[in-house]
Amino acid sequence: MTRITILFGGTNTERLVSVASAQALHQALPDADLWFWDVADTVHDVRSEALLNHARPFEDEFKPGNRGVAFEQALDQAHVENRLFVIGLHGGRAENGELQAMCEMRGIPFTGSGSASSHLAFDKIAAKRFAALAGVKAPKDVVLEQLDAAFAQYGKLIAKPVRDGSSYGLMFVNSRQDLVAVRRAAKTEDYLIEPCIAGVEATCAVLEQSDGPVIALPPIEIVPADGGFDYVAKYLAKSTQEICPGRFTPKTTEEIKDQALRAHGALSCTGYSRSDFIVSDKGPIYLETNTLPGLTNASLYPKALKAQGIEFADFLQDQIKLAARRARK
Repeated sequence: MTRITILFGGTNTERLVSVASAQALHQALPDADLWFWDVADTVHDVRSEALLNHARPFEDEFKPGNRGVAFEQALDQAHVENRLFVIGLHGGRAENGELQAMCEMRGIPFTGSGSASSHLAFDKIAAKRFAALAGVKAPKDVVLEQLDAAFAQYGKLIAKPVRDGSSYGLMFVNSRQDLVAVRRAAKTEDYLIEPCIAGVEATCAVLEQSDGPVIALPPIEIVPADGGFDYVAKYLAKSTQEICPGRFTPKTTEEIKDQALRAHGALSCTGYSRSDFIVSDKGPIYLETNTLPGLTNASLYPKALKAQGIEFADFLQDQIKLAARRARK
């Protein structure tokens, strides 16, 4: 018997979002085991009550309250116990392909994209290049050495970590003082810098079905709180609006869906993904693809599923079926 196991937590900045995703996953898969990957690189069995009663997952750290085992030891155990991971993790080693590679080497089935695709999509610069090969429109990169010239040319820039998610580290460059902040941040990690494109923020989920084609779900229009879609606006600000289906023309809707499908295919994603866009006066402009998008009750992907008429629990059961099928191959 395969033991369905929700793996959540993680060692990076998105571990708080992961706990909220795990709560939604557990509500839809109440019989699944719960494994928490702690920042100490240990894995802990978690009781249902401990997870569901954690009241402020986006703000407060989850504490497992029991002894765990080393991460690689837990993966060895998962292989012996015939576990299938429903991945409720986001960012870091969970989304850059490292976790997926470790599972693939052990023959552990898991939901979502494989190691190579995850690694490619996690690098925003590489993802843009591959998506562009499939005809996806993406903004130009600004190299750090030309930051002042680019600011003078475009007036506004946006800078974000090349390898991070949930809008951590996102910086809007509206003044010369912001240029100093970007240069300081770029000393400690790689940053992607682009012209700030005027338009409507949008995201489009893509779904692989076990018994049907890969489809794009209805695009979502995002109206951020205070004009910026950072971590607070995403998860804490009540004034952020997420309109699904988005208020786009039929032509723009189809363009967004087409671009999302192209990006999903160019990055060799499997299972599901979600691509982000700015809808400018020149049409949808691609920003990035998430191979493990948020699955919280407030997240965008479940909203797109609902707009498509797909129950969250049915989506998960189908993803489990796909994961098992891929593992058999």
